[in-house]
Amino acid sequence: MFILNQTNSIANNYLVELRDESIQGDRLRFRQNLERLGTLLAYEISKDLVYQETKVQTCLAQTMAQTTADDVVIISILRAAIPFSNGFVNLFDRAEFGFIGAARQESTGDEVKVNLDYAAAPDLTGKTLIIADPMLATGKSLVKSIDRLIQNGIPKTIHLASVIAAPEGIAYLNENLRLDFKIWTCALDEKLNEQSYIIPGLGDAGDLAFGPKL
Repeated sequence: MFILNQTNSIANNYLVELRDESIQGDRLRFRQNLERLGTLLAYEISKDLVYQETKVQTCLAQTMAQTTADDVVIISILRAAIPFSNGFVNLFDRAEFGFIGAARQESTGDEVKVNLDYAAAPDLTGKTLIIADPMLATGKSLVKSIDRLIQNGIPKTIHLASVIAAPEGIAYLNENLRLDFKIWTCALDEKLNEQSYIIPGLGDAGDLAFGPKL
């Protein structure tokens, strides 16, 4: 697992602004910070890809360079991941793109249930799959999303990218995912509370980015 804020960088500034309730009211800034962190995390993931030697002709001479050889597919978990995944698209500008509609189901019990009512993705066979979901809380939406996505083919590699992750969610992924995967997050927080929200977290990323939903 890669944790971005274990090394000091400008990413810490964006994380602080995402968490700070005195700044969260600025929805545009909130979305921009999600996108910035998506771009930074995409850069880190790019170091893990397969590269090939490419010949390029400049106006003065010929030279060689290492360029990405992987076919990348980016999946955005609606709705909070839209600005976050835009950061990945900015970097992986030739990637294919897909969407998953996953949301918590209202429940009177302690168990969190997830509804998955929309999925649109290309063929994933042999490709590098990046799933962007800013809040990795229980991990249930990611497991359910991957179970749906592999109906479109088995990817070569799966990268799970989040802004903030909880230990309980990571444990759930390790216990329930049938395929190999790598986790990339900007911060690993302390725990989940009784309502399965991340502590200290930042609140509901979707509401903060786009406004409260009914």
